[in-house]
Amino acid sequence: MARKTASRKQDTSKEPRLRRLRLFLRRWLLRGGLIVLGATVLVVGLFTVVNPPTTPYMFSESSRLDGVDHTWVPMEEIAPVMARAAVAAEDADYCLHWGLDLSAIRAAMNDGTGRGGSTISQQTVKNVYLWQGRSWFRKSLEALLTPVVEAVWTKRRILEVYLNVAEFDEGVFGVEAAAVHYFGVQARDLTPTQAARLAAVLPDPKARSAAQPSAFVRSRAASILDGAATIRVDGRAECFED
Repeated sequence: MARKTASRKQDTSKEPRLRRLRLFLRRWLLRGGLIVLGATVLVVGLFTVVNPPTTPYMFSESSRLDGVDHTWVPMEEIAPVMARAAVAAEDADYCLHWGLDLSAIRAAMNDGTGRGGSTISQQTVKNVYLWQGRSWFRKSLEALLTPVVEAVWTKRRILEVYLNVAEFDEGVFGVEAAAVHYFGVQARDLTPTQAARLAAVLPDPKARSAAQPSAFVRSRAASILDGAATIRVDGRAECFED
């Protein structure tokens, strides 16, 4: 009996310590979560007014190629048709979703392809804050960050950043550098055809050329031109146009 009583006393004395430990861990997890959330909002908020000087991928390519071609231009200095072409090519319902296009994600999962699920907002988050790759961990971070960016940035700002950090050829980043590289003009002077061809190379810039387009790029650019005209007429370009 004495042994049983002693055992009960020991078990009873352990319970308060376990409760204190659980409470301690819960408090630190909560504090850690709040710190991460606050830091995330701070970093996202910073880029509403400050242009990202580089991106992780741009930095790695700069190291590999000993420099990249990149010039930042505000949205006002980008031909409106370029913005519409990019949206028509990559995310026609850009103005209608909150960052994650669930219907596009389901369609991409059903057809088994890697394309079609990422919105322009997701691609911007990946380019600015994350790294290249298809790991589930990176995709999870992208899915968590995208709604935050959508809540803090305007749609026009997201598209502006996207057009300024997207890769258009090896070592050529942003629409201004791409316009000069391919056509010898500034981004503000791009014609509808030139804009459509630039948008046509976005999914695979190292394998496609806007200056010497293949039959596929020509065909895709023609389709993008039609799409750009359509979203202008039906109102799906209103969220990023003046």
